[in-house]
Amino acid sequence: MDLGIEGRRAAVAAASQGLGLAAAVALAAEGVQVAICGRDRAKVEAAAAEHGLVPLVADVGTPDGARRFVTDAHRELGGIDILVPNAGGPPPGRFADVTDVESYARAFELSCLSTIAMCVEAVPAMRAQKWGRVVAITSLAARQPIPHLILSNTARAGVTGFLKTLAGEVAADGVTVNSLQPGFHGTERVRSMGVDASSIPAGAIGQPADFGTIAAFLCSEHARFITGAAIPVDGGASGGLQ
Repeated sequence: MDLGIEGRRAAVAAASQGLGLAAAVALAAEGVQVAICGRDRAKVEAAAAEHGLVPLVADVGTPDGARRFVTDAHRELGGIDILVPNAGGPPPGRFADVTDVESYARAFELSCLSTIAMCVEAVPAMRAQKWGRVVAITSLAARQPIPHLILSNTARAGVTGFLKTLAGEVAADGVTVNSLQPGFHGTERVRSMGVDASSIPAGAIGQPADFGTIAAFLCSEHARFITGAAIPVDGGASGGLQ
């Protein structure tokens, strides 16, 4: 299927590896010019060279770093039609373990404010040109709180509320805003956790490339009527109705 986005320009954050890279590779396969970023120059440049992407060094875990990534990507690509906000997750912990409010503030900065900052930089130009796609990579924690991840559960819920609100405000301008909520996929982080696939109804850990194709579809012309959605990509792991 031709997704109708050849020649578009995309900025994919935190994409030197993992699901961010999978999304970037899937977009590039559709003829999209893609800029990616990572904190490690050698790693992001190697990933970009392997897949024909534009490498940028940035730490999107802070609002300032997130804004700089978008402005740098805009300069390198000549504009941004597609934005894929993404960042690492906060450390684990329960309520009894996280006794300082500053930890919550840092979690919000990493997993909520960074996405907001990227949207603030990228979305106005999308509205002006009457076309744009925002596909944020969040977490299943926004749909179904995960034990021992109180920081992530809280921050991811916040960014999901922001994205849903933004979607309603910009829909009439031809800009869609959605999020993908990954469960367990075969990334370096998940492999290091030793996840047992028997807990996943599909009976297997997801493949990053499959996740990437879903992200690319949401950026397509065919998906122009999908907006404000928070879509689980988890092999059936989430148990809620919503």
